[in-house]
Amino acid sequence: MTNNKPVIIEERIDDIVVLTMNRLKRHNALNIELNHTLALAVRGAESQGVKVIIITGAGEKSFCAGGDMLEMSGVEHSSDSLPEPGEQLDAAIEIAKSKLPVIAAINGYCYGGGARLAVECDIRLAVEQATFRWPGAEYGLVVGASSLPRLVGAAKAKEWIFTARKIDAKEALAEKMINSILPAQELMPAALAMAKAIARNSTRAVRESKRVIDLASISNEARSAENSANKQLKGSDEQSSRFRSATKKVTGR
Repeated sequence: MTNNKPVIIEERIDDIVVLTMNRLKRHNALNIELNHTLALAVRGAESQGVKVIIITGAGEKSFCAGGDMLEMSGVEHSSDSLPEPGEQLDAAIEIAKSKLPVIAAINGYCYGGGARLAVECDIRLAVEQATFRWPGAEYGLVVGASSLPRLVGAAKAKEWIFTARKIDAKEALAEKMINSILPAQELMPAALAMAKAIARNSTRAVRESKRVIDLASISNEARSAENSANKQLKGSDEQSSRFRSATKKVTGR
């Protein structure tokens, strides 16, 4: 599907880059083009002299509503200009690999692949209206199981992932999934103020601090296990049936 508007808006503010997911009519759902383009922007930020990345969503309702179900179900098709499937990048993986601090400014719906993006960021600020959901089990997939536990603990991560229920911002804050809740008009100013404070500090010390904290709290083995599980699950009869059913509920098609 062609799109005349850029799927990512990049705004450079001194040593900070703000990356805005820009698929407003789809609640910034992650199609292949958005996922790959965001990944490229994150990967390229360090070479451009960026010290801190902020990721947010266009509009006032959505950070990212998850995967684009119309594309995933084959109703719509990705851009012809994208690389071959084996060369396409995954934004969550690039965020996880980045040496730079990444702040998620969560301005609304944060579901599925969007929640996975947010959890891979280093710091999460959210508006009062933000909601979160990990619907992977409903769709027959594993989403967030390798990364959510480091924030909320194993038992709460299991509850949220097993039930696929919607979480409001207050619960997310209480369980330490997000750092703070802000009125909508204060979200981006707060994210920029935090980014500027980080950028003023020693770049090397900040990067080494991130590396050590990640070593203490992130399991690459768990990430690999999640990817492996999804390779086995995706396309199975049960997963395909669940995904078709979920697509009909969301899109009416």
